[in-house]
Amino acid sequence: MTKRVEGIIPPLTTPFTADGQVYVKGLRELVDFQCAAGAHGLFICGTYGSGPIMTLAQRKQVHEVVVDQAAGRLTVIAHVGTPSTAQSVELAQHAQSVGADAVASIPPYYHSHDELDVAAYMTALVGAVDLPVFIYNNPKTSGFNVTPKFLRQLAGLGVAGVKDSNFRYIDFTHMVLAMEDAPGFQFVVGTEGFALAGWMAGAQGCVSGLANVFPELMVELWEAYKAGAYDKAASLQMRVNKARQILHIPSSTNAACYAVLKARGVDGGFPIAPILWVTAESEKKMLAAYAEMGLL
Repeated sequence: MTKRVEGIIPPLTTPFTADGQVYVKGLRELVDFQCAAGAHGLFICGTYGSGPIMTLAQRKQVHEVVVDQAAGRLTVIAHVGTPSTAQSVELAQHAQSVGADAVASIPPYYHSHDELDVAAYMTALVGAVDLPVFIYNNPKTSGFNVTPKFLRQLAGLGVAGVKDSNFRYIDFTHMVLAMEDAPGFQFVVGTEGFALAGWMAGAQGCVSGLANVFPELMVELWEAYKAGAYDKAASLQMRVNKARQILHIPSSTNAACYAVLKARGVDGGFPIAPILWVTAESEKKMLAAYAEMGLL
């Protein structure tokens, strides 16, 4: 791996044009926005990046543009999850070919799968690339929860780490405990909601949706943690959680990111259908709340 997976890793919003094409100019601007804010990596084509509702060609285009624009400044993790093993392998191999640093995948979704199915799927990904492969645990969207016992099995199959978006702190600590004898295994918290606690428990980084719009706030939290300024970090964690609550005012946090980026003067384009722009009422309420916090 050319870069370590650690620190603040926004699950990068993908900008689209009004007619649903990848908005390359906006995507390049977003990468530069994250670099300038001090982000350490990018998780592309995940939930916030609208990966599952994009075509394979669009996802490959995002791989190419982001890796090119990042130019080695950040660690790029490409989410390659699809309902199809063959399509996920295709995306993983493409990500490697253009220079991504790692790939990650949610378990195959839509159809119900057991651990045998998911183990075979992840084995196929591990065998398809010479990059670290992360399992992306998001039971809400996949219908499959990675247990600590199964995580150990996946590590034995060559999986390098986990991005855990189960949103259950105790379950996350049980994952870490299950891997105590595997110090090279990497843990990434999939929510800013308990980023500090996750890092204290052994995570190396956080994929933070809030960092799409306020990366500086998340970087400040990370730097306080790394400096051992725990009182400051605890205060910042609560500020993060307040900002996180506000991002949930609209019905879609994906859509909310486009509106906040626009308010910050960042050309983030449009969401892609079926995700719609936030309603005028929720946008006004959200932006007013951020202004009150001093973030806008």
